[in-house]
Amino acid sequence: MRTLAVMIGSMLAAATIAWGAEPTLPTTPVLTLDAALHVAAAARDEAAKRHATVVIAVVDDGGHLLVLHRLDDTQVASVEVGIGKARTAAIFRRPSREFEEQIRNGRVAALALPGATPLQGGIPLTAGGKVVGAIGVSGRRRSLRHERPTISMGRAAARGARDGHRPHVGARGREPAVGAGLELHRRLEQPLPDRGRSTR
Repeated sequence: MRTLAVMIGSMLAAATIAWGAEPTLPTTPVLTLDAALHVAAAARDEAAKRHATVVIAVVDDGGHLLVLHRLDDTQVASVEVGIGKARTAAIFRRPSREFEEQIRNGRVAALALPGATPLQGGIPLTAGGKVVGAIGVSGRRRSLRHERPTISMGRAAARGARDGHRPHVGARGREPAVGAGLELHRRLEQPLPDRGRSTR
């Protein structure tokens, strides 16, 4: 037991020395609550214009929920689905629609990916070329087709953030918060074939 205690003490001492020798850590942009609220509000406004009954979820880069809006008359089931789409886009750093397309194209192994919701509707948020979070949208969209409402909402949010509405992306480490530069993936792929009303 004494030997174990000595070993742990030595390891801690070595780690402390190493930390003192290399105090500089890289600075990573972080999606702040203020920025997440702004993105969600812009998406909510866009949904209202389109009379869409949806859930809007914004998560950080680890897929942890920051903001959730469930618009009036939106099905309760869309809460978990919307969060899942956002989390998928954040942790895999790509639109969640890519996994749905993989499955449609026969790669059913994508169903086994841990933490993935393989449904379109989740888009990463980036700042300085780094994924800082994601937005996910789920619900009955009536005449709105597939991911297009989500893209429109996200683009509106990104535009607002860039145009000086004072949300910001923070920075991990000792650097001051950097200015807002939220950008969404702009790959506007062709919509998937319409297979009837979606309830996702």
